[in-house]
Amino acid sequence: MTTTAHTLDGWLAHAEQLHHRVIDLGLQRVQAVRAAMRLDFACPVITVAGTNGKGSTCAMLEAILLAAGYRVGVYTSPHLVHFEERCRIDGQAVQADALLPHFAAVERARHAANPAGQAVSLSYFEFTTLAILSLLAAQRLDAVVLEVGLGGRLDAVNVIDTDCAILTSIDLDHMEYLGPDRESIGREKAGIMRAGKPAIVADPLAPQSVRDHAQSIGADLWLAGRDFHTTHLQQQWSWQGRAQRWHGLAFPALRGANQLLNAGGVLATLEALQPRLPVSAQAVREGFARAELPGRFQVLAGQPTVVLDVGHNPHAIAVLAQNLDSMGYFPATHAVFGAMADKDIAGMLRRMLPLVDVWHVCDLPTPRAATAQTLADTLRALQPAVRLHVHAGPMQALTAAAAQTGLADRIVVFGSFYTVGGVLQHGLPRLHGKHLDTSRQ
Repeated sequence: MTTTAHTLDGWLAHAEQLHHRVIDLGLQRVQAVRAAMRLDFACPVITVAGTNGKGSTCAMLEAILLAAGYRVGVYTSPHLVHFEERCRIDGQAVQADALLPHFAAVERARHAANPAGQAVSLSYFEFTTLAILSLLAAQRLDAVVLEVGLGGRLDAVNVIDTDCAILTSIDLDHMEYLGPDRESIGREKAGIMRAGKPAIVADPLAPQSVRDHAQSIGADLWLAGRDFHTTHLQQQWSWQGRAQRWHGLAFPALRGANQLLNAGGVLATLEALQPRLPVSAQAVREGFARAELPGRFQVLAGQPTVVLDVGHNPHAIAVLAQNLDSMGYFPATHAVFGAMADKDIAGMLRRMLPLVDVWHVCDLPTPRAATAQTLADTLRALQPAVRLHVHAGPMQALTAAAAQTGLADRIVVFGSFYTVGGVLQHGLPRLHGKHLDTSRQ
């Protein structure tokens, strides 16, 4: 018997109860439901995988294609505050009501896919992914950009055959699912590639497993440093691909030196898809200038300076530390930190210890999270004389940090989507000296 819900929250609650495991990699169940839904796309599909940089890459591709006049749909995950953030059409988050018939379609299809027995069991991520893919497929879009959730080969997004695969970066994360080293992880992420289709690798140190997989299936492999090159100049940057060249480019609006690696992969993608999705020089420049994505080295206006970053593994935190170090001098830096228990917490903290004067660790509203006390114990083990405070949640931590900082100081909120999302629940926080105003802007 199929279930019917009348609200987005109702469908999300239903999806959370269907499967015995939160993460259950594999495509057989998702493929069966997709077939029952007859779900496919008539427009070019770009699939983005990688350890870090996926969201930024999706945002830059989206902005450039929109500037070129195309109708673009984007699927990303997870969200910061509202589930609807996971799906954007023409640059706008989808409305909750628009998702409801597509959740119902997934529910019907998981029963239809196995008429002789029990309905196909789907995890929360699989169920919601299929619903969003269904919504996107129902639109008259010119291009769809899909962000992989975890890995690539066995991720639910990979039931859709891509027209161009992008690997942004390959580093150590989710090792219990993807393998113990970069070669194993690279092999899993390379699973989104398709025979005869472009496969863009923006990581300048691509594992051999990625190259080998591309060759074994006959993908058109584009390697950073071989097929395309990015040159960082003092006030601008340039890029050279197989046939195209871009000179005198302004730096992307998304902050951080690592964004040039992502931008290089974006330009390679656009060159590879030029016959199907031609874009002008004006669209490229306008798109890079307009691309925005909350929580990716996002520096808020006001004093003290507040930086929001969803980085949640040592590789991402190393980039965050580099970006913070390039910001200039601040008398003191306070950190608001919350993280998942299955992450390399000590590895993340080691990268930031030299930059942080005072720590504000917090609990997060999910069973997967490490407790604030665990974070405090880890910090004390790494630096016995560390200055730290323990809080019940990200907003309490930010409020306490704001009360202790001067106008010239800096607050960095990082460690998880839940940490950054927790301080954005009521819109962008505005700091005025030692007073925190959380009213929506």
